[in-house]
Amino acid sequence: MAHGVQKRAIVFVANGTEEMEAVITIDVLRRAGIQALVLAAEISTGHVVCSRGVKLVPDAYLGDDSVKITTYDAVVIPGGAEGAATLSENPQVRSILADFYAQKKLVAAICAGSLAIKAAGIQTKVSQPLRLTSHPSVKDQLEHDFLYKDERVVVDGNLVTSRGPGTTFEFALKLVSILAGEDKMNEVATPMVLA
Repeated sequence: MAHGVQKRAIVFVANGTEEMEAVITIDVLRRAGIQALVLAAEISTGHVVCSRGVKLVPDAYLGDDSVKITTYDAVVIPGGAEGAATLSENPQVRSILADFYAQKKLVAAICAGSLAIKAAGIQTKVSQPLRLTSHPSVKDQLEHDFLYKDERVVVDGNLVTSRGPGTTFEFALKLVSILAGEDKMNEVATPMVLA
Protein backbone atom coordinates (compact mmCIF):
# COMPACT_ATOMS: atom_id res chain seq x y z
CA MET A 1 0.00 0.00 0.00
CA ALA A 2 1.29 3.46 -0.90
CA HIS A 3 2.12 5.87 1.88
CA GLY A 4 1.95 9.68 1.97
CA VAL A 5 -1.72 10.30 1.16
CA GLN A 6 -4.08 9.99 4.11
CA LYS A 7 -5.54 6.50 4.10
CA ARG A 8 -9.18 5.81 4.82
CA ALA A 9 -10.73 2.73 6.41
CA ILE A 10 -14.30 1.61 6.96
CA VAL A 11 -14.94 -0.16 10.26
CA PHE A 12 -18.33 -1.83 10.14
CA VAL A 13 -20.45 -2.14 13.28
CA ALA A 14 -23.84 -3.68 13.99
CA ASN A 15 -25.84 -4.59 17.06
CA GLY A 16 -23.81 -7.26 18.83
CA THR A 17 -20.39 -6.13 17.55
CA GLU A 18 -17.59 -6.89 20.00
CA GLU A 19 -16.81 -3.46 21.43
CA MET A 20 -13.14 -3.96 22.26
CA GLU A 21 -12.38 -5.17 18.74
CA ALA A 22 -14.24 -2.24 17.18
CA VAL A 23 -13.09 0.58 19.48
CA ILE A 24 -9.44 -0.46 19.81
CA THR A 25 -9.16 -0.83 16.03
CA ILE A 26 -10.85 2.53 15.39
CA ASP A 27 -8.70 4.25 18.01
CA VAL A 28 -5.39 2.81 16.80
CA LEU A 29 -6.19 3.66 13.17
CA ARG A 30 -7.09 7.23 14.13
CA ARG A 31 -3.94 7.62 16.26
CA ALA A 32 -2.02 6.78 13.08
CA GLY A 33 -3.80 9.50 11.12
CA ILE A 34 -5.93 7.02 9.20
CA GLN A 35 -9.48 8.25 8.68
CA ALA A 36 -11.59 5.49 10.24
CA LEU A 37 -15.27 5.71 9.34
CA VAL A 38 -17.54 3.84 11.74
CA LEU A 39 -20.26 2.53 9.44
CA ALA A 40 -23.36 0.86 10.87
CA ALA A 41 -25.24 -1.88 9.07
CA GLU A 42 -28.87 -2.83 9.60
CA ILE A 43 -29.81 0.38 11.40
CA SER A 44 -30.45 3.81 9.87
CA THR A 45 -30.37 6.08 12.94
CA GLY A 46 -29.12 6.08 16.50
CA HIS A 47 -26.55 3.81 18.07
CA VAL A 48 -25.57 0.16 17.99
CA VAL A 49 -25.58 -1.87 21.18
CA CYS A 50 -22.41 -3.95 21.32
CA SER A 51 -22.02 -7.45 22.71
CA ARG A 52 -21.43 -6.28 26.29
CA GLY A 53 -23.99 -3.45 26.23
CA VAL A 54 -21.65 -0.61 25.23
CA LYS A 55 -23.41 1.82 22.90
CA LEU A 56 -21.55 3.18 19.88
CA VAL A 57 -22.75 6.04 17.73
CA PRO A 58 -21.60 5.40 14.16
CA ASP A 59 -20.28 8.13 11.88
CA ALA A 60 -22.62 6.99 9.11
CA TYR A 61 -25.09 4.28 8.16
CA LEU A 62 -24.75 1.81 5.29
CA GLY A 63 -26.81 3.19 2.44
CA ASP A 64 -26.06 6.87 3.20
CA ASP A 65 -25.56 8.55 -0.16
CA SER A 66 -22.85 10.75 1.37
CA VAL A 67 -20.57 7.75 1.98
CA LYS A 68 -18.46 7.05 -1.09
CA ILE A 69 -17.39 3.47 -0.36
CA THR A 70 -15.07 3.27 -3.36
CA THR A 71 -12.88 6.09 -1.98
CA TYR A 72 -11.73 3.96 0.98
CA ASP A 73 -8.54 1.92 1.15
CA ALA A 74 -9.57 -0.71 3.70
CA VAL A 75 -12.56 -2.39 5.27
CA VAL A 76 -12.60 -3.94 8.75
CA ILE A 77 -15.09 -6.43 10.22
CA PRO A 78 -14.99 -6.75 14.03
CA GLY A 79 -16.29 -9.85 15.76
CA GLY A 80 -18.98 -10.44 18.30
CA ALA A 81 -21.24 -13.37 17.43
CA GLU A 82 -24.41 -11.36 16.76
CA GLY A 83 -22.64 -8.48 15.03
CA ALA A 84 -20.55 -10.78 12.85
CA ALA A 85 -23.66 -12.73 11.84
CA THR A 86 -25.47 -9.51 10.92
CA LEU A 87 -22.54 -8.27 8.84
CA SER A 88 -22.02 -11.69 7.21
CA GLU A 89 -25.66 -11.85 6.17
CA ASN A 90 -25.81 -8.32 4.73
CA PRO A 91 -25.55 -8.41 0.90
CA GLN A 92 -24.03 -4.90 0.74
CA VAL A 93 -21.32 -5.78 3.25
CA ARG A 94 -20.53 -9.01 1.40
CA SER A 95 -20.31 -7.11 -1.89
CA ILE A 96 -18.01 -4.46 -0.40
CA LEU A 97 -15.70 -7.15 1.03
CA ALA A 98 -15.53 -8.99 -2.30
CA ASP A 99 -14.99 -5.77 -4.27
CA PHE A 100 -12.25 -4.50 -1.96
CA TYR A 101 -10.48 -7.86 -2.09
CA ALA A 102 -10.68 -7.98 -5.91
CA GLN A 103 -9.29 -4.42 -6.09
CA LYS A 104 -6.34 -5.41 -3.83
CA LYS A 105 -7.57 -3.08 -1.10
CA LEU A 106 -7.05 -4.15 2.49
CA VAL A 107 -9.73 -6.49 3.87
CA ALA A 108 -9.51 -7.25 7.58
CA ALA A 109 -11.55 -9.25 10.07
CA ILE A 110 -11.12 -10.27 13.67
CA CYS A 111 -12.75 -12.97 15.79
CA ALA A 112 -16.10 -14.16 14.39
CA GLY A 113 -15.80 -11.36 11.82
CA SER A 114 -13.78 -13.82 9.74
CA LEU A 115 -17.10 -15.51 8.92
CA ALA A 116 -17.92 -12.46 6.78
CA ILE A 117 -14.88 -13.25 4.62
CA LYS A 118 -16.34 -16.67 3.92
CA ALA A 119 -19.83 -15.23 3.36
CA ALA A 120 -18.38 -12.80 0.79
CA GLY A 121 -17.00 -15.76 -1.17
CA ILE A 122 -13.47 -14.37 -1.29
CA GLN A 123 -12.02 -17.86 -0.93
CA THR A 124 -13.66 -18.87 -4.23
CA LYS A 125 -11.77 -16.17 -6.18
CA VAL A 126 -8.27 -17.51 -5.61
CA SER A 127 -6.40 -20.55 -6.89
CA GLN A 128 -4.67 -21.35 -3.59
CA PRO A 129 -6.42 -21.63 -0.21
CA LEU A 130 -6.24 -18.37 1.72
CA ARG A 131 -4.54 -18.34 5.11
CA LEU A 132 -6.87 -17.09 7.81
CA THR A 133 -7.57 -17.18 11.53
CA SER A 134 -10.53 -16.39 13.79
CA HIS A 135 -11.86 -16.88 17.26
CA PRO A 136 -11.52 -20.59 18.15
CA SER A 137 -15.31 -20.87 18.53
CA VAL A 138 -15.84 -20.47 14.76
CA LYS A 139 -12.78 -22.40 13.55
CA ASP A 140 -14.90 -25.38 12.51
CA GLN A 141 -16.91 -23.12 10.16
CA LEU A 142 -13.77 -21.91 8.39
CA GLU A 143 -11.10 -24.62 8.39
CA HIS A 144 -12.51 -26.51 5.39
CA ASP A 145 -12.58 -23.44 3.12
CA PHE A 146 -9.31 -21.81 4.22
CA LEU A 147 -5.80 -22.75 5.27
CA TYR A 148 -6.65 -22.15 8.92
CA LYS A 149 -3.88 -20.93 11.23
CA ASP A 150 -3.96 -20.88 15.04
CA GLU A 151 -1.96 -17.63 15.05
CA ARG A 152 -2.70 -14.27 16.65
CA VAL A 153 -2.63 -12.30 13.38
CA VAL A 154 -2.50 -13.80 9.89
CA VAL A 155 -1.67 -11.83 6.75
CA ASP A 156 -2.28 -13.35 3.31
CA GLY A 157 -1.79 -10.72 0.63
CA ASN A 158 -4.39 -8.01 1.23
CA LEU A 159 -6.33 -10.14 3.75
CA VAL A 160 -5.59 -9.68 7.48
CA THR A 161 -7.35 -11.73 10.16
CA SER A 162 -6.99 -12.09 13.91
CA ARG A 163 -8.38 -14.09 16.83
CA GLY A 164 -10.25 -11.99 19.40
CA PRO A 165 -10.28 -9.17 21.95
CA GLY A 166 -6.84 -10.09 23.30
CA THR A 167 -5.21 -9.80 19.87
CA THR A 168 -6.86 -6.54 18.84
CA PHE A 169 -3.87 -4.26 19.46
CA GLU A 170 -1.62 -6.50 17.33
CA PHE A 171 -4.32 -6.65 14.65
CA ALA A 172 -4.85 -2.88 14.57
CA LEU A 173 -1.11 -2.17 14.55
CA LYS A 174 -0.67 -4.59 11.63
CA LEU A 175 -3.32 -2.61 9.74
CA VAL A 176 -1.42 0.62 10.52
CA SER A 177 1.83 -0.97 9.33
CA ILE A 178 0.24 -1.96 6.02
CA LEU A 179 -1.63 1.30 5.45
CA ALA A 180 0.84 3.85 6.84
CA GLY A 181 4.17 2.07 7.21
CA GLU A 182 6.31 0.51 9.89
CA ASP A 183 7.59 3.87 11.21
CA LYS A 184 4.05 5.10 11.80
CA MET A 185 3.14 1.82 13.51
CA ASN A 186 6.10 2.22 15.90
CA GLU A 187 5.23 5.87 16.50
CA VAL A 188 1.70 4.87 17.50
CA ALA A 189 2.64 1.76 19.50
CA THR A 190 5.36 3.24 21.71
CA PRO A 191 3.22 5.68 23.78
CA MET A 192 0.54 3.01 24.26
CA VAL A 193 3.08 1.05 26.36
CA LEU A 194 2.14 -2.31 24.89
CA ALA A 195 5.44 -3.94 25.80
